[in-house]
This record gives sequence, C-alpha cells and structure tokens, in this order.
Amino acid sequence: MAEQREQSELEGLIIPNHVAIIMDGNGRWAKKRGLPRNMGHRAGAEALKEVLESCVEFGIKELTVYAFSTENWRRPPDEVHHLMLLLDYFIDRELNRLHKQGVRIRHIGREEGVDERRLKKIHEAVEKTCHNHRLVLNVAFNYGGRAEIVDAVRKIVEEGIPVEDITEESISRRLYTYPTPDPDLIIRTGGEFRLSNFLIWQASYAEIYSTEVFWPNFGRTDLLAAVRVFNERERRYGGLHSSPA
Repeated sequence: MAEQREQSELEGLIIPNHVAIIMDGNGRWAKKRGLPRNMGHRAGAEALKEVLESCVEFGIKELTVYAFSTENWRRPPDEVHHLMLLLDYFIDRELNRLHKQGVRIRHIGREEGVDERRLKKIHEAVEKTCHNHRLVLNVAFNYGGRAEIVDAVRKIVEEGIPVEDITEESISRRLYTYPTPDPDLIIRTGGEFRLSNFLIWQASYAEIYSTEVFWPNFGRTDLLAAVRVFNERERRYGGLHSSPA
C-alpha cells in the first residue's frame, strides 16, 4: 500500500535529470552496530543496488556516486585495500545485471595510481555497457574536484589554446564528467553539509540535500524524499524569484 502511494505521488513530481550522491556514513553505521568499518562499506554497496533500481524506476537519467576520492588514499591501508576489493566484487557481481537493466557505466577520475588489473576491470565494464541508455552511472573513483579542474587546465595549456579563447565552456569540455550535464540534485547522507571536493565546478547551481540517514540505510523512500524536497526548491540560476502573474 505504501509503495502504491509513493508511486502515485511520483507521477506528479518533476524528476531531476542528474542526481549525484556523496555516500557518507558507512563507518558510523558500522560503529553503531559494533562492526568493523569494512562491514559498513559492504552494506553501502548493497544500498547502492537499491538506489540504482530506484533511479531506473523514477526515470532519473544520470547518477553520479562518490565512490573513492583522491583523499581516501590517506585512510588506513587495510581500509583502502578493502575498498578496492569491494569495487572488484561489485563489478564482478553486478555488471551483467546492470547491463541487462540498460545501465551505462562511466568512470570519472584519474587513472594514475590505480592498479592496472583493477583499471582493466573498470575499462571492461565501461566498454561492455557503452551502448546502454536507460541510466548512466558515473562512478567517481580516484576522483577529486580540484584535481579535475587542474587536469582540465593542463589540457588547455597542452593544446595551446589562446588565453582570450578560454571560456567556461573550454574548461567544462575538458572535465572528467564531459559530456554529462551538471547535476540537478546533490544528495549527501550521514548528516554532513559540505561537498568534500566533489563536483565543485559542476555543483554551481545544483540543489543540495543533506539527510541524517547513513548511506547503508538509504533506500527508495529516502531517494523519493530527496526528490520531493527538490520539487519544493525554486531554481533561479542567479536570477530573482519568479513573480506572480
């Protein structure tokens, strides 16, 4: 009954085209249950499966998830190792199912520093799903927003583009995310309210939604709540409030 009610409410909502998620709270979720942090990350991978299914159901066209940042390399080696294995596990276990669902996988982030075997696995997932169109899943892995802008500027310099010809579009076209449109809605789980070096160029006009729910507990109902809040916002893109007729 509850799901039928949610489905009927969904029909009257404007669905954001591109949703980005900072999947925070895995460690705190595990600590609250007396479990090692690794178990929190594994539970987070399971939560991603439900959210992906919900995005397909809702008609969201692009989902970007902050899987592993350039700063995450500073975490304890055992935790980093487990996160790498978890990526392998997720690709091995879920790739065929995602492919059948029409999900296209894209990697955004630096390739330098990533193990060659793991990089090959990522490339294979990208190649296998490259013709799918139902949902684009951008996996921000070894990603940092500042590094992304630095790399874009380096490309401009390498290409010898004259200073007077450099525009916002010049930079946007050289970001990892290109040609993905900027996010309409950025969701952060775990109660914090900051971007943490995630999509800092692309987030200029995104609506930001923070929830106290830890990522492993985040599911369909929580995504729907975020979409409802998105519908309550007035996106002005630097302009004024719309005036009544």
